[in-house]
Amino acid sequence: MTAIAPTLQGFFTERLAQRGVSPHTVAAYRDALRLLLCFVHDTTGKAPSQLDFDDLDADTVSAFLLHLETVRHSTATTRNARLAAVHSLFRYAALRHPEHAATIGRVLAIPAKRFERTLVCFLTQPETEALLDAPDRSKRTGRRDHALLLTAVQTGLRASELLGLRVADVHLGTGPHVNCTGKGRKQRSTPLLAETVAVLAPWMQQRAGAPSDPAFPGPRGEHLSRNALGHLVTKHARAAAACPSLASKNVTPHVLRHTCAMRLLESGVDVTLISMWLGHESLRSTPIYLSAHMALKEQALARLTPPHATPGRYMPTDDVLAFLESL
Repeated sequence: MTAIAPTLQGFFTERLAQRGVSPHTVAAYRDALRLLLCFVHDTTGKAPSQLDFDDLDADTVSAFLLHLETVRHSTATTRNARLAAVHSLFRYAALRHPEHAATIGRVLAIPAKRFERTLVCFLTQPETEALLDAPDRSKRTGRRDHALLLTAVQTGLRASELLGLRVADVHLGTGPHVNCTGKGRKQRSTPLLAETVAVLAPWMQQRAGAPSDPAFPGPRGEHLSRNALGHLVTKHARAAAACPSLASKNVTPHVLRHTCAMRLLESGVDVTLISMWLGHESLRSTPIYLSAHMALKEQALARLTPPHATPGRYMPTDDVLAFLESL
């Protein structure tokens, strides 16, 4: 067996375990490295257990990244995420196999790809109301979907956070809120509005599960999958025929998170508090909402003084002077 196999095993069982990364990170790294090994196997015929570091040099990794973009049609963001997984493995390998330092160094030197950042997509108030009205609340699944969508729009939880909510995480008494564990294993509490409580209260009473049961279960009482959540959101967005503008938007669970951020921004909430509300790792993630909100830009434009106007506040003319000037 070559050096790659034990290094790969140690990376997952030792390195990632020591760092205490989330299961989502482990799954993402697993998928990226599995794609790389399958690509090398398809192009060279070598089984993954027979590969050595010379088989995973910079040229091979670069060819794999090109394969992702041209054959699998991955976006630049996905391409960079796969490269980050490869870099993480090779940084671990650099400590265990200094004899391959040159090969490892060239792989680590492969840069992430730059790309254009598009404006974030979010729903307007009429679009949000149309989406929330789409589920058929005469059925149990419709009531579940309505409560789930409203919770997503009001709290701005990530898809994983929303799907991970348990019955014990929903508190509807004094100071209603939901608890979740977000990125970096950070726990946070998000308050609930009265309208959200009014929808969640009857749903949770009907749900009547154990504290450890999912708040929004699937057909067999299990946690909904990410694919099921995406299908659920897309289905109701297409059914919201009362708002035609929804047809031009790709409504995903993350769009509901953006919608929450925009509603907070429109209400005058500071970006620092919005960052805390959404559980951002850094404040650098929050200004994207400022650049996407045209109404806020228009308000700023309205405050500007025209180029040839005299600065200062407008003072209405005194009544007596106005009478004299009218003569």
